[in-house]
Amino acid sequence: MQGDHGNEEHLSGRDCRQVLDDHFACRERGDLDADLARNYAEDVVVLTPQGCHEGHAGVREAASLLYEAVHHQDGYQYSSIVTDDRVALLEWSARNDEMEITDGVDSFLIEDGLIQVQTIRYTVTYADLSQAKEASGL
Repeated sequence: MQGDHGNEEHLSGRDCRQVLDDHFACRERGDLDADLARNYAEDVVVLTPQGCHEGHAGVREAASLLYEAVHHQDGYQYSSIVTDDRVALLEWSARNDEMEITDGVDSFLIEDGLIQVQTIRYTVTYADLSQAKEASGL
């Protein structure tokens, strides 16, 4: 599998912004599997206010929580993307008919062409109070 090895070398040589751009492209296509395989370390740690999510299963769990709030994969707006050699900060928002997120912030530690650590923080504001009660379990 020489081709696969060359692909791994190519991916590991990517800089911080290249990894983020590929991450965004995969998510915009709704291809979480490709995103995990190409952009996340196997032992990645994702921190959210809901807890610590570890490995690719943890990324899936964190993505599922966000998808439950937003109900779609597209429609995210990125207001700021700042990167250096290993660290990135992303400010984002999302909106649909039922909810709005105006304060999304993710940070990333990227080494060897892979996301090693990600933090995610956002607040969901619902258009209808009954949706907020349902989402919080009240």
